[in-house]
Amino acid sequence: MRKALRWLLSLVVLIGTVSAAGATAGAATAAEPTTGTDIKDRVLAIPGMSLIEEKPYAGYRYFVLNYTQPVDHRHPDKGTFKQRITLLHKDTNRPTVMFTSGYNVSTTPRRSEPTAIIDGNQVSVEYRFFTPSRPDPANWSKLDIWQAASDQHRIFAALKKIYTKNWLTTGGSKGGMTATYYERFYPRDMDGVVAYVAPNDVVNKEDSAYDRFFEKVGTKECRDKLNAVQREALVRREPLEAIYAKYAADNGYTFKTVGSLDRAYEAVVLDYVWAFWQYSLLADCEAIPVAKTATDQQIWDSVDAISGFSFYADQGLTPYTPYYYQAGTELGSPDIKQPHLGGLSRYGYQPPRNFVPRDIPMHFKPWVMRSVDSWVRHNARQMMFVYGQNDPWGAEQFRLGKGTRDSYVYVVPGGNHGSNVAGLVPDQKAAATAAILKWAGVAPAAVQQDAAKAKPLTKYDAKLDKRDVEREPALRP
Repeated sequence: MRKALRWLLSLVVLIGTVSAAGATAGAATAAEPTTGTDIKDRVLAIPGMSLIEEKPYAGYRYFVLNYTQPVDHRHPDKGTFKQRITLLHKDTNRPTVMFTSGYNVSTTPRRSEPTAIIDGNQVSVEYRFFTPSRPDPANWSKLDIWQAASDQHRIFAALKKIYTKNWLTTGGSKGGMTATYYERFYPRDMDGVVAYVAPNDVVNKEDSAYDRFFEKVGTKECRDKLNAVQREALVRREPLEAIYAKYAADNGYTFKTVGSLDRAYEAVVLDYVWAFWQYSLLADCEAIPVAKTATDQQIWDSVDAISGFSFYADQGLTPYTPYYYQAGTELGSPDIKQPHLGGLSRYGYQPPRNFVPRDIPMHFKPWVMRSVDSWVRHNARQMMFVYGQNDPWGAEQFRLGKGTRDSYVYVVPGGNHGSNVAGLVPDQKAAATAAILKWAGVAPAAVQQDAAKAKPLTKYDAKLDKRDVEREPALRP
């Protein structure tokens, strides 16, 4: 599943009532941790916190931890589970960033862009129901955005006693969505939000914005080239599925969840154009084969490198069951027409239900994303959204309306799903950096007087700031 293009980057409701939020906060603040001189002792004194391992890193302390959470924050007496988090500790006198990818947490020391900008600590959170942070038995009805935001709230409430300076929350893609939802439900926790490439699928059944995006993205030459390969992969379905069958047999792949090898094959092919623009740049179009003259193997290799033929096998889908469950119950999922395929598609863009085992019940709640979108438009305070111009997930963005304050939406020219503040045009980059420093409470006097002087407070660290390469090229944020 880690093919040619995956080196590019990774990023990777039940509406909570006021009384429920108050009860959760009370549970989190019931006991004060014992104050000590060693940060590990202070963190482990927090009720429910336990150490998995400590890893050395120059200039920091790095801990992989478990934190005991209620399965249901509305009924904390009805079971718990251990949620994995990591702590990159710099100094309790520095601000802190809460980061999540919206998926699993990496146990290798990494620093998000806001953490580097403010020279702070970082708490990284594994999203509930991504293993090993999954209740056993798993009551899937407790996987929703309010429960996940309440996980973050309890972690913040517990650690705020130690890390008393300003806090920001951040994440990319589904992590950017997660940061936004956290702010929506607990707007008093964080001093700022930096959400990267966060999709905002307000009305799940209305996806024309994606169709308009694919009609104009990049150049016509590149669009035509990609469309031709995608179409050719369906024209040559029989010989290419023979290659797929051997590939699956050699690797022990099965297709029980999606239903058949044929369904999996088409799902991979239909992801091809989307995945290219999500993870590649316009310049990468040169490497796309010419469909008319390409061999079967060249078509296969191109689709595999960009879409990944292993993903829709059971073995590829299983780690992402929580995402597809959420897409099919709250988050929504895109559906695009792709008229260039004519009548060659048998299944169209398949819904998330097809990627979740049938013994897990699902019911879509259309009001959830509308509620979040409305809240952001009218209530955003110190929130920043960064998108990439050529990223399909940015076709439906979070937008700011009347009533929002000190909040911004930026777009990186030519950017893909890895877009960040560093990729903005110079004046926007400086303004965004200055806002992050201000929200964290560490803006130097010169920056307070002139935002154009803003720059990160740390130097680039090749290991700490490295983008993890574990990318699964499928249609998910």
